[in-house]
Amino acid sequence: MHGPVSTSLTPMTLFRAPQKAIVFKEQLTAFQSSNVYVKITTYIETLNSAVVGLKLTDVGALLQGVAALVEVLNRVEALAKATPPEDNAASRFGNPAFKTFYDKVQQAAPQLHELLLVQPTDADAVAEVSGYFCESWGNRARIDYGSGMELNFLCWLFCLETLGVVHESDHAALVLTVFWRYIGVMRTLQSTYWLEPAGSHGVWGLDDYHFLPFLFGSAQLRGKYDYNITSICTLLIEFYSQGHKYLRPKSIHDNEVVEEFSHDYMYFACIRFINSIKTTSLRWHSPMLDDISAVKTWDKVNGGMIKMYRAEVLGKLPVMQHFLFGSILPYEGPIAALPVDGEDEGHHGHAHSHGDMSEAHAGWHDPCGIPVPSAFAAAADAEEKRAGARLVGPGIRLVPFD
Repeated sequence: MHGPVSTSLTPMTLFRAPQKAIVFKEQLTAFQSSNVYVKITTYIETLNSAVVGLKLTDVGALLQGVAALVEVLNRVEALAKATPPEDNAASRFGNPAFKTFYDKVQQAAPQLHELLLVQPTDADAVAEVSGYFCESWGNRARIDYGSGMELNFLCWLFCLETLGVVHESDHAALVLTVFWRYIGVMRTLQSTYWLEPAGSHGVWGLDDYHFLPFLFGSAQLRGKYDYNITSICTLLIEFYSQGHKYLRPKSIHDNEVVEEFSHDYMYFACIRFINSIKTTSLRWHSPMLDDISAVKTWDKVNGGMIKMYRAEVLGKLPVMQHFLFGSILPYEGPIAALPVDGEDEGHHGHAHSHGDMSEAHAGWHDPCGIPVPSAFAAAADAEEKRAGARLVGPGIRLVPFD
């Protein structure tokens, strides 16, 4: 279990724009033993516990801080809608208009944070907090997105809680309303600009882009019980650990169930999204999700997700090379000289599964260097081919289903 989240600052805190610090495997190992690592993992587990047994609709009236965060996300989506994709039909890779959108977000970030940081001393923190915010939407140079950017958004929430914008009582709303709204904005960006997955999702293949919706989503479906109670019967604990009364992990294979419950639970919403853009079986494009569906209880699924996040996101050098450290989340390990590049062309997403490539490639560059086309692009291409194969003419009509 986890203890309370430490989000306190000292009066002497000097805010600064966050920067990368991890280059080598030894630094990653040091990070995994640091106070910052504990803060991040504790925060994830705390948010996870806050949504156990809750539906997406179980959030009441939004408090001021949460409502302000939702408004910021709405404005980011408005920037995307005001920045249409360029005519780039010949390519199945990221649309260059994303760079324009990214620049607009970066330019608007100080003003957007004025909606949040209301204390006079908070103005000094804008550069630090907005660093995580701007890097939550994708990589400008590569026009891709992965779990590293998703982690930046989580760190943004952590920083805002540290600064008192939101509070412990907001945790459920931060996941079910704010984080889920962020996923909605990201779906808009992914479908509009055909963001490439930030590296192959490899053998753990949950999703081309995201991890945390599955983690928090499995928490929603968990049963509520107190792990610390030792006097109740083991069988009773096992009964409650089954989680949702009717839904089981294997239910993801029933399309009607997925459709019906996708409005209440992140996990099923993510499965529905995957099914909407990929035509083959989960076994082929998301083998890990298929394997997880054989697990009997949501409690075990959720526990496994937390362990997997530690190993596959926080424990992977290609992801953590791009993690940003500032004064709120300071780097505490050995210092190494950072490479001097132009635009960041690093991996910044899911870790590739080609063996341990990290030690041989201890720089900012992708171990593979092979861009992965967007699933949206592939789906659009397939749809175009299907449309092109149809016979058309004044005497030709569709055959009724019945």
